Amino acid sequence: MDLRVQGSGPTAPFLSARDLFETERDLSLPVQVRVREDPDERTWAAHYDDHHVLNISRQAATSAMARELALHEFAHMARHEEGHPSHVQSMAEIIYLALGGQRVERRTLTHCYQIANHAKDIYADDITLSVGPGEKLLAFLESALAAAIRDRSPPSNSAVAAPWGRVTVEPTVTGPDPSITAVNAAFALALVERHDLLESDHRLYDLARIAAADAPHVDLEAFRQQFRDLARDPDPSTYRQVLVECTRSYVSATEQAAD
Repeated sequence: MDLRVQGSGPTAPFLSARDLFETERDLSLPVQVRVREDPDERTWAAHYDDHHVLNISRQAATSAMARELALHEFAHMARHEEGHPSHVQSMAEIIYLALGGQRVERRTLTHCYQIANHAKDIYADDITLSVGPGEKLLAFLESALAAAIRDRSPPSNSAVAAPWGRVTVEPTVTGPDPSITAVNAAFALALVERHDLLESDHRLYDLARIAAADAPHVDLEAFRQQFRDLARDPDPSTYRQVLVECTRSYVSATEQAAD
């Protein structure tokens, strides 16, 4: 795996993540790591015909999670190279199939993209957790959900952060919307249950119950099961249908709550 770190950030976390990743997987295309100054950008992967780019903020690159964040993005790159349905499916097509003819708030559409990102993360972390330990991830998910519940606000245009750091921003930032926080809680539970990372009395379950109570119109249990039970090797049609069902379910729930 050809890895090159650009900028003045640390190299050790990325080299360590590469070495760990290569125990089970490899990438055909080279990877450029770009350490950026904006702390709000956190991490994301970009894919080109002849290389991948791992974009990461300096704050994230120097954090205790740097290796795990890099490993996660390498997993996304691997899924992209293999043409996995979760990483090549057009979300615009999902929106058309699930919501054609409906009027939907921009905030709700943003959340639908977040749900699709969760599904992508499930498949990326099937790789991540096959090559590395999950203790830091579990602690990270617990901390992120606790912060979202603490800072929750009534539904409004908001900034929504995925557990691994992808951020989608709407015009007015208030606080996490309880509806998407409930889905985030379902994702967190699904991921750690899928990989047997927690006991039945773990605090994450308590946090999820609070999130569910804050958004009773969202079926947290149904989303948890859908994320947790995603087929390990889905065909494109099956995966597309799952996303269509999740999108319809979320939009229906939030629209009914608004009414």
